[in-house]
Amino acid sequence: MKKEKSREELLKEKLFYKKKNAFDEKDENYKSAVMAYAEGYKKFLDSAKTEREAVKTTIEMARANGFCEYKLGDKIEKGGRYFFNNRGKSLYLFIAGTEDLENGIRICASHIDSPRLDMKQHPLYESDNMAYLKTHYYGGIRKYQWVTIPLALHGVVTKADGSVVDVTIGEDEGDPIFCITDLLPHLAQEQAQKPMAKVFSGEGLNLLIGSEPYGECDEAVKLNMLAILNEKYGITESDFISAELVAVPAIKAKDLGLDRSFVAGYGHDDRVCSYPAITAILENKDSVHTLMCVLADKEETGSEGVSGMQCDLIVDLMEEICKSLGGNFNVVKANSMCLSADVNAGYDPLYAEVYEKRNSALMNCGVVMSKYTGSRGKSSTSDASAEYVGKIRSIFDANGVIWQTAELGKVDVGGGGTVAMYIANHNIDTVDIGVPVLSMHAPMEVIAKNDIYEAHKAFSAFCK
Repeated sequence: MKKEKSREELLKEKLFYKKKNAFDEKDENYKSAVMAYAEGYKKFLDSAKTEREAVKTTIEMARANGFCEYKLGDKIEKGGRYFFNNRGKSLYLFIAGTEDLENGIRICASHIDSPRLDMKQHPLYESDNMAYLKTHYYGGIRKYQWVTIPLALHGVVTKADGSVVDVTIGEDEGDPIFCITDLLPHLAQEQAQKPMAKVFSGEGLNLLIGSEPYGECDEAVKLNMLAILNEKYGITESDFISAELVAVPAIKAKDLGLDRSFVAGYGHDDRVCSYPAITAILENKDSVHTLMCVLADKEETGSEGVSGMQCDLIVDLMEEICKSLGGNFNVVKANSMCLSADVNAGYDPLYAEVYEKRNSALMNCGVVMSKYTGSRGKSSTSDASAEYVGKIRSIFDANGVIWQTAELGKVDVGGGGTVAMYIANHNIDTVDIGVPVLSMHAPMEVIAKNDIYEAHKAFSAFCK
C-alpha cells in the first residue's frame, strides 16, 4: 500500500525548487530521440572544426531545408527562408514571419569559433634539420593541453593571383598529422618546478612538420616542405601572408562512457549551442514570428571585427527586413527577443572547490539559463531583467523543456563573457541559454547528450 505523503512533504513539493534530471524521463522514445539527435551533432562537429567550415556546412543544411541566399538590398517576402553569408566566417539564417513585424524578431545567437592555434604570417622555419610552423594561439587556452596531441591543419590560402585554395591536412585516415613536442621526464626536473602557466610559452607552441631535406643546400628541409605544399596547393612562402591556417585537434567526436551518455570532441564551445539553434530554425515550418539564427565569429577574442558580434551587421539586416516587410525599425528592435546561445561550465566533482554547487550547472539537468555572466562584480554582462527571465521561463515550462540556472564558478574565482551584452546594447532583451561543458576550452571537451537535446527543445520552443 502506497504511503500517503505528510503535510510537510506536500508543502515542500509545492514550495521548494528542485532541479530536474533528464534521466528521470522514463519514456524510451525520449532516449531514442536523444541518441539520434546526438548522432547528427557529432557529424556536424566533425565537419565544422573552424568557423569557415561551420558556415559552409550550415549553408548546405539550409539549402536542403528550403533556404535561399540573401544579399543586402534584396527583396524579402513574408514566409521566405533566407541565409546571409558574411565573408564565409559568420552566417545569418532568417525566416520572414507572417505576423506584424513590429511584434519583434526572435533571435538565437551563438558563435562558431573555438580556441585553437593560428599560424603566424611568416610561420615556416628550419632548426637543426627539422621544419616547424610558428603559431599564435587564439582564445583562452591552457598551453600544456596542446602539447603532444595530434593536430590537423585547416584553413584557406589566398594566392598572389587572387585565387583561394582550401587546406585540410590531418583528418583523413591516410593523412599525416602534426604535433608540438614536449620534454622527456628524465630531463624535466627544472621544468617541473615552474608554475603551470610558465611551463610553456606562446612562442614555444610550434608545430613539427617534417625533417627530410630537398637536395643539398641551406634550409633544405624548409625547401622540401615548401615544395610539397607547392605541388599539392600551388602556394609559395609569400602566400602565407594572405592565409588563414589553423591547427586544431585531429580527433573525431566520439561517445564517452560505457552508457554512451556523453560526447567527447573538439569545439563544443560553442558549436554545441550553434547546432541546436540551427536545427530549431531549419525545422520550423509554421511559426508566425520572424526568426533569426546568428552564427558569429570572433567571440573567443572579444567579438571584434566584421565577423564578430560587435559589428553592426545584425541591426543592418534587421533594418533591411523592416524595409521589405514594413515596420518602424526602432519599435522592431525594442520588441525583439534574443537567446544568447553559449555554453556554461558543467559542475565537475573532481574540482568542486571552484564551484558554488547550488548555483552551478549539473550535467544531464538540461539546458542552462544564465541571467548574467561577467566576472567579480558582474563586470561585462548585460544582466537580463526579471521580467524577461520570467517570460523565457514560461516558454520553457509550457513546452516541457528541462532547464536549470547557473553562474560560472564561485564569485571571486570564476567568470566569463558571451555575446549577450553586444545584442542587449541594441535595445534587445537578451539572456544566455546554453549547454554545460566539462573541460571547457580544452582540445577535447565533454557534453551530455541529454543537455544538447534539451537545448534543441528550448530553442524550438522559443521559435514557435
